[in-house]
Amino acid sequence: MYIVSSCLCGNPCRYNGSAGQISKYPRVRELLAQGLAVAVCPELLGGLPVPRPPAEITGGTATDVLKGKAKVVNANGVDVTENYTEGARMALELALQAGCNKAILKERSPACGVHRVYDGSFNGTVVPGDGVLAAMLKSHGFQVISDEDL
Repeated sequence: MYIVSSCLCGNPCRYNGSAGQISKYPRVRELLAQGLAVAVCPELLGGLPVPRPPAEITGGTATDVLKGKAKVVNANGVDVTENYTEGARMALELALQAGCNKAILKERSPACGVHRVYDGSFNGTVVPGDGVLAAMLKSHGFQVISDEDL
């Protein structure tokens, strides 16, 4: 079973209210059709609205965020760390309840990035690293796959 970023399933939950084009992700479409995937949006689970200001990890890595040593801040300077950590915890709980041990997540997201995230400067610079949910899932032994690796 897989946990999948909801935006990759065509749900309009991205920060700007858009959705990923599920036609770009035939593997995701196949898993959903077979009942082998659970769609989640950790940002929404954490209580953030759609649309919402973009957010980036600042002061460290996603692992640092989970340890309380770094933050997730939106473009207006508002600390949304608790929304991201609580959303990740809720997504992990849903994944475990569904028997998931793999994830397909949206690259560059502060929640779901697998290999790359924005650097916290809000100038479009991407750096190696995980999003908060990706880091949490990896720490619980999940195989985490980027949408860009499908």
